Amino acid sequence: MAKSETNPLRTSPKDAFLNFLMLVMLYIGVISLITLAFAYIDYSFPDPLSFYRVSILDSIRFQSSMLIVSFPLLIFLSSVIQKDMRKTPAKHDLKFAKWLIYLTLFFAALAIVIDLVQLVNRFYSGELTTPFVLKVLTVLLVAGGVFGYFLWNVQGDPHKSKLPRTVAWASSGVVLVMLVLGFFIAGSPAEQREIRMDEERISDLSYIQNSIVNYYQLKRELPKSLEVLNDDLRGVRVPTDPETGEDYGYVVSGSLNFELCATFNKASLSSGSSREYAAYPVKYGMEEVWTHEEGRQCFSRTIDPELYPVR
Repeated sequence: MAKSETNPLRTSPKDAFLNFLMLVMLYIGVISLITLAFAYIDYSFPDPLSFYRVSILDSIRFQSSMLIVSFPLLIFLSSVIQKDMRKTPAKHDLKFAKWLIYLTLFFAALAIVIDLVQLVNRFYSGELTTPFVLKVLTVLLVAGGVFGYFLWNVQGDPHKSKLPRTVAWASSGVVLVMLVLGFFIAGSPAEQREIRMDEERISDLSYIQNSIVNYYQLKRELPKSLEVLNDDLRGVRVPTDPETGEDYGYVVSGSLNFELCATFNKASLSSGSSREYAAYPVKYGMEEVWTHEEGRQCFSRTIDPELYPVR
């Protein structure tokens, strides 16, 4: 009787760890890649009923981060497993690895079937739009690619083939292109920091404005300067520019009129604008309140005594 029959190769803890972790990274990478592609499609074909540019940019940044972490790990783990299989070809037939591969085939096939059902349903409903077709094609290409590769892995002899290396290079190229697109659409880390500074400025101005209105309701007059709003008893201090530390501009132009000023890094994104960067309040539908250009910007405010009566 052969040795392989009397002492069959068993799955070691190392084999289980590598294969399971690789599969998790694969799932994360595939989901991130598809979601990232969906975000690019939504960005390119905005729907006036559901388009929300700030949310799309947030999704691009998050999914890109997931892809940057998961994909290199996937490639590394795959190379380790392939190298191990070349040393011990019998590991290709490990039951644990086979189960994981067939599980992946199941999920990929399920995604393809659901995708096709949605495509046919939209066709019959007369709602076959360009963005939807592109999303269906994205799922078909990604899920179909995963299905085809793992089906070959089950039926073929991967440790003697150059296909895994070819797939790794091809998928790396696709991921790189997707990530580069993210930098062009969502901006570089340095640009994102500038945008976050602007978001903080808007938040500060909103806080100062509310404090001025509250002061008026209590004192029946506008504060002469922002320093008057400081309250040591409550530990309240008027915020300053988060980047320069300078005071925000404040000018009293009438008994009920005042201006708040700040210097911004980027122009804000108003409804229907083609600008790429948005200030924080845009997320909450306040774009007309704090819309601004790049550079020094002042916001004129008038207190309505009927809306804000003195207390």
